[in-house]
Amino acid sequence: MLDDLTLDPAIHDRQGFECGIPALNEYLHRFAEQHRRRGISSVYVLTESAQPERILGYYTLSAAEVDRQRLTEAERKKLPLYPLPCFRMGRLACRTDRQGQGLGKLLLGCAVDRCLKARQQVAAYALVVDAKDDVAKAFYVHFGFKTLQDAPMTLYLPLGR
Repeated sequence: MLDDLTLDPAIHDRQGFECGIPALNEYLHRFAEQHRRRGISSVYVLTESAQPERILGYYTLSAAEVDRQRLTEAERKKLPLYPLPCFRMGRLACRTDRQGQGLGKLLLGCAVDRCLKARQQVAAYALVVDAKDDVAKAFYVHFGFKTLQDAPMTLYLPLGR
């Protein structure tokens, strides 16, 4: 069984995680716990119940805002003139030996679910991501994310009406 949990350095082996992208590895190894403690981002890990210390993947969430002018014209018409509160998924990564098995989709689903639950307590219009490359962008577009008008690698997923 897979578990979506808050990063716990006493349990989760951050140093054993390798996703093939040095910046994403380094973040988990060196900065994730500091950022969590300082309230910069929340870090969530996907593990197997039988091996809770082994991180299969991770994602981060934090607060953000987006200027309505950056959204599609159709959406702008329905929204207030001030910046919109959002969630930001700053990172998403799967370990190399588990890539291609649907864990990215599962992690994204966990992140969206967490945002929808948080949205019941704190308003947020969308989940925003910054795609690292065209492959990542295509991944997000496949799941319904839209591109910001002035930033083709920044995408957003409206969280409901």
